[in-house]
Amino acid sequence: MTSQKKILIEVMYKADYCLPCYYMDETVRQVIPKYSGQVEYRRVDFMIGKGKQRFLELSYSLFGRDAVHRHVRLAPVPSLFIDGELYFDAIPPRFELEEAIEDALGCRSDTG
Repeated sequence: MTSQKKILIEVMYKADYCLPCYYMDETVRQVIPKYSGQVEYRRVDFMIGKGKQRFLELSYSLFGRDAVHRHVRLAPVPSLFIDGELYFDAIPPRFELEEAIEDALGCRSDTG
Protein backbone atom coordinates (compact mmCIF):
# COMPACT_ATOMS: atom_id res chain seq x y z
CA MET A 1 0.00 0.00 0.00
CA THR A 2 1.46 3.35 -1.03
CA SER A 3 0.45 6.67 0.45
CA GLN A 4 -0.42 9.20 -2.20
CA LYS A 5 0.49 12.84 -1.93
CA LYS A 6 -1.45 15.51 -3.74
CA ILE A 7 0.57 17.62 -6.16
CA LEU A 8 -0.06 21.15 -7.44
CA ILE A 9 0.13 21.82 -11.18
CA GLU A 10 0.20 25.45 -12.28
CA VAL A 11 0.17 26.78 -15.83
CA MET A 12 1.32 30.32 -16.51
CA TYR A 13 -1.53 31.68 -18.60
CA LYS A 14 -1.61 35.06 -20.33
CA ALA A 15 -5.08 35.08 -21.92
CA ASP A 16 -7.35 33.07 -24.21
CA TYR A 17 -5.88 34.82 -27.27
CA CYS A 18 -2.46 33.34 -26.40
CA LEU A 19 -2.87 30.06 -28.28
CA PRO A 20 0.14 28.28 -26.70
CA CYS A 21 -1.31 29.16 -23.26
CA TYR A 22 -4.74 27.93 -24.28
CA TYR A 23 -3.43 24.62 -25.63
CA MET A 24 -1.21 23.98 -22.61
CA ASP A 25 -4.21 24.55 -20.35
CA GLU A 26 -6.30 22.19 -22.50
CA THR A 27 -3.59 19.51 -22.42
CA VAL A 28 -3.51 19.60 -18.63
CA ARG A 29 -7.31 19.54 -18.39
CA GLN A 30 -7.43 16.44 -20.62
CA VAL A 31 -4.86 14.56 -18.53
CA ILE A 32 -5.75 15.38 -14.92
CA PRO A 33 -9.03 13.41 -14.68
CA LYS A 34 -6.83 10.29 -14.79
CA TYR A 35 -5.32 11.45 -11.47
CA SER A 36 -8.55 12.34 -9.68
CA GLY A 37 -7.93 13.34 -6.07
CA GLN A 38 -4.16 13.35 -6.54
CA VAL A 39 -3.70 16.58 -8.47
CA GLU A 40 -4.77 20.14 -7.81
CA TYR A 41 -4.72 22.32 -10.91
CA ARG A 42 -4.44 26.09 -11.00
CA ARG A 43 -4.30 28.22 -14.09
CA VAL A 44 -2.25 31.29 -13.16
CA ASP A 45 -3.82 34.18 -15.07
CA PHE A 46 -0.87 36.49 -14.54
CA MET A 47 -2.44 39.50 -16.27
CA ILE A 48 -5.11 39.83 -13.56
CA GLY A 49 -5.57 39.72 -9.80
CA LYS A 50 -3.61 37.30 -7.64
CA GLY A 51 -2.12 35.66 -10.71
CA LYS A 52 0.34 38.56 -11.01
CA GLN A 53 1.82 37.87 -7.58
CA ARG A 54 2.08 34.11 -8.13
CA PHE A 55 3.78 34.69 -11.49
CA LEU A 56 6.34 36.92 -9.76
CA GLU A 57 6.89 34.38 -6.97
CA LEU A 58 7.62 31.62 -9.48
CA SER A 59 9.85 33.96 -11.51
CA TYR A 60 11.80 34.78 -8.31
CA SER A 61 12.23 31.07 -7.61
CA LEU A 62 13.72 30.57 -11.09
CA PHE A 63 15.94 33.63 -11.40
CA GLY A 64 16.04 35.52 -8.08
CA ARG A 65 14.55 38.90 -7.23
CA ASP A 66 17.42 40.91 -8.65
CA ALA A 67 17.25 39.23 -12.06
CA VAL A 68 13.48 39.69 -12.19
CA HIS A 69 13.54 43.39 -11.27
CA ARG A 70 16.76 44.55 -12.91
CA HIS A 71 16.89 42.33 -15.96
CA VAL A 72 13.21 41.44 -16.41
CA ARG A 73 13.89 37.69 -16.27
CA LEU A 74 10.47 36.11 -15.99
CA ALA A 75 8.97 32.63 -16.00
CA PRO A 76 8.34 31.38 -19.55
CA VAL A 77 4.87 31.81 -21.02
CA PRO A 78 3.32 29.36 -21.26
CA SER A 79 5.01 27.15 -18.71
CA LEU A 80 3.97 24.37 -16.40
CA PHE A 81 5.10 24.04 -12.80
CA ILE A 82 4.60 21.05 -10.53
CA ASP A 83 4.87 21.85 -6.83
CA GLY A 84 6.62 25.12 -7.68
CA GLU A 85 9.23 23.52 -9.95
CA LEU A 86 9.41 24.33 -13.65
CA TYR A 87 8.70 21.16 -15.62
CA PHE A 88 7.76 22.40 -19.10
CA ASP A 89 8.32 25.66 -20.96
CA ALA A 90 6.43 24.44 -24.02
CA ILE A 91 3.30 22.35 -24.50
CA PRO A 92 4.26 18.80 -23.54
CA PRO A 93 3.03 15.74 -25.39
CA ARG A 94 0.40 13.95 -23.32
CA PHE A 95 2.70 11.01 -22.47
CA GLU A 96 5.43 13.36 -21.17
CA LEU A 97 2.95 15.22 -18.98
CA GLU A 98 1.64 11.90 -17.61
CA GLU A 99 5.22 10.76 -16.87
CA ALA A 100 5.97 14.03 -15.07
CA ILE A 101 2.80 13.75 -12.97
CA GLU A 102 3.53 10.12 -12.10
CA ASP A 103 7.11 10.98 -11.15
CA ALA A 104 5.89 13.82 -8.95
CA LEU A 105 3.33 11.54 -7.32
CA GLY A 106 5.92 8.85 -6.76
CA CYS A 107 3.68 6.37 -8.57
CA ARG A 108 6.33 4.94 -10.81
CA SER A 109 8.04 1.86 -9.49
CA ASP A 110 10.59 -0.62 -10.71
CA THR A 111 8.21 -3.50 -10.13
CA GLY A 112 6.81 -4.36 -13.50
